[in-house]
Amino acid sequence: MVIKTEEELQGMKKVSDAVALTLRKMRTFAQIGLSTKDTDEYGRQLLEALGAKSAPFETYGFPGYSCISVNKEFAHGIPSDKVILKNGDVVNIDVSAELDGFWSDNGCSFIVGEDVQNLQHLIDTSKEILLYAISQISGGIKIADIGKLIETKARKTGYTVIRDLGGHGVGRSLHEAPDGIMNFYDRFDSRRFRKDSVVAIETFISTRSKHIKTMSDGWAFEGNEGGFVAQHEHTILITSGKPIILTAANGI
Repeated sequence: MVIKTEEELQGMKKVSDAVALTLRKMRTFAQIGLSTKDTDEYGRQLLEALGAKSAPFETYGFPGYSCISVNKEFAHGIPSDKVILKNGDVVNIDVSAELDGFWSDNGCSFIVGEDVQNLQHLIDTSKEILLYAISQISGGIKIADIGKLIETKARKTGYTVIRDLGGHGVGRSLHEAPDGIMNFYDRFDSRRFRKDSVVAIETFISTRSKHIKTMSDGWAFEGNEGGFVAQHEHTILITSGKPIILTAANGI
C-alpha cells in the first residue's frame, strides 16, 4: 500500500508492532523439548491479546497461526505436536497478521540451543544482508538492483539464494504489488520502489539449493538440492531517504 494519511501510518505501525512483538516472544519461547505446535499456540495467544488475527490462517486456511519450519524445511512449515525441538535445530518462524484492516509480515531463522550444525554463520549472513539491503532502499531505487545486491553479497560469503521466493508489497492485504521482490538480479525487471509505499523485504540465503521443493503436505518448502536456508524479513516504509523499519521491535 501507499501511505497517504497519518491514520494509515499509525495503523501500519500498530499491526507491525503486533507481529514484531509476537515473533520476538515466540523466538524466546521456542526451547528444546517443546513442539512447534506449542510455539504456534503461544503465538496465537499473543496475537489475540493484541487484537490481531493470523494472516495465513485467515487468508489461506493455513493449518496453523504462524509458519514454523525446522532444519532443511525452511518455509511454510505446518506447526505440529510431533515436531519436538532438539538442541541445534535451525528454526524459522514467520508471523503475519491483520489488525484493524492493516496487514504486516516478518520472520527470522535462529538456532535452538547450541550451534551443533555449524549454521550460525549462515543465519548471521542472512540477517546482515537483509539489513544492508534495506538500508539501500529509497523511493526511485530499482527493485532489481536490490536483488543484485542480495545475490552478490550471498555469493561473496559462499552462499547462494533461493530464486523462487521474494518480498512483496503489504498493507491492506498480505500480498500486494509490487510482488516478486527477488533475491537475485532480473535484468528485465524495470520496476522501482515507490516513496511512501509499504513492502516486506526478505532474504532467502542458501548453502546449496537455488530453488524450492514443495513437501508432501502441500505447504512446506525445502531446497531442491538439499542444504539449509536462512530467512529474515522486515516490513518497511519507503521514504526519500532511509526507510522506516516498521517491524523493528522483533529485534532482527
